[in-house]
Amino acid sequence: MALDELKSALPDYAKDLKLNLGSVIGNSELPAQQLWGTVLACAIASRSPKVLRELEPEAKANLSPEAYTAAKSAAAVMAMNNVFYRTRHLLSDPEYGTLRAGLRMNVIGNPGVEKVDFELWSLAVSAVNGCGQCLDSHEQVLRKAGVSRETIQEAFKVASVIQAVGVTLDAEAVLAE
Repeated sequence: MALDELKSALPDYAKDLKLNLGSVIGNSELPAQQLWGTVLACAIASRSPKVLRELEPEAKANLSPEAYTAAKSAAAVMAMNNVFYRTRHLLSDPEYGTLRAGLRMNVIGNPGVEKVDFELWSLAVSAVNGCGQCLDSHEQVLRKAGVSRETIQEAFKVASVIQAVGVTLDAEAVLAE
């Protein structure tokens, strides 16, 4: 199982990550599609080859082909949007906020899965990428759709653990060279 492989690959000093990986994925209360779409999108966003290699097969097995593609789409479009909107927000000149973005984001309007699932995945990727404006935007859409704060927090807990596991494993790979 992918989780066992990742947990065994983690060094002893990352025991908390081992425990958290098992709990946020292995014992998640999210429905399978929401969970595994979040896992896949965040594994991609983590930029960790090992994390993606280990988690992708299980995600693919737990997602419909449409959800699998939509989760990858969420990671792709948010990689762009998180940089764009984070930069626009961080610039001290407010005039950038009045300019037309001019970027294609059609998948957000028609992701091929339930809008709530795609929004949850987009929020989780935005957590990995650190875009506050995107986090607020996706959280508001989810809350208006009736999604609980607990569900939203589950998604960004998954994001935080996957990111931490990726950083730790990639660092260990470099140090082992």
